[in-house]
Amino acid sequence: APAKAPTPAPAAATETSAVAAGPSREERRVKMTRMRKTIARTLKESQNTAAMLTTFQEVDMSNIMDLRKQYKDEFESAHGVKLGFMGAFVKASAYALQQLPAVNGVIDDKTNEIVYRDYVDVSVAVASPRGLVVPVVRNAQNMTINQVEQTIGELALKARNDELGMDEMEGGTFTITNGGVFGSMLSTPIINRSYGGQSAILGMHFTKPRPVVLKNGEIGIRPVMYLALSYDHRLVDGRESVTFLCMVRDQIEDPRRLILECQ
Repeated sequence: APAKAPTPAPAAATETSAVAAGPSREERRVKMTRMRKTIARTLKESQNTAAMLTTFQEVDMSNIMDLRKQYKDEFESAHGVKLGFMGAFVKASAYALQQLPAVNGVIDDKTNEIVYRDYVDVSVAVASPRGLVVPVVRNAQNMTINQVEQTIGELALKARNDELGMDEMEGGTFTITNGGVFGSMLSTPIINRSYGGQSAILGMHFTKPRPVVLKNGEIGIRPVMYLALSYDHRLVDGRESVTFLCMVRDQIEDPRRLILECQ
């Protein structure tokens, strides 16, 4: 009887089948939401309009962290809101903005005029289900720290529940954003020119133990935060930007200045 033909070896896997079995390389296209389109448009307009520059400063957070640790429970019991650092930065910024009107002002490009404001409305960047929003703490210069913290808490809750109205996001004169909550060490934030226009934005960052030279000349470890101020150099000069950051730094490093309002 004739011998049986040998069973053929299985065909080697082709390159196509190997790729198909690996990770997906598909692409998806998703329509931009109205919020994302607005964010994209306003950020690009700001970048194209302002002569944007960023300057930096470092802050020793020791004293304000000690203050928070010592009084946070009493503060929450008295005011019904947690004591964070944003309230102190809003108040410190409000004081500095009143001393440096250009940082709180804006150029009206349609009329070639400078608009100076006697009030301080601070836009505070908050994450929401639809993206980053910037509700406004109005007349921050007249508020106490607990009033600022209460207002921020109420606005943040509305943002998380997607309940913010347009009137609560319009008209800020200055913005503070805190990338530190996500672990950012340093950034160059883009000026918020929507809803009337601004000329500067303060970026807070992650607080980290760092070696520093103490007043007695020795080296010590202190919790340090880097601050970044992006500003429109058409209106704000380097002197004002550096002075602003130094004013904020001095108040945060000695929070008694904030509490006693004797900056």
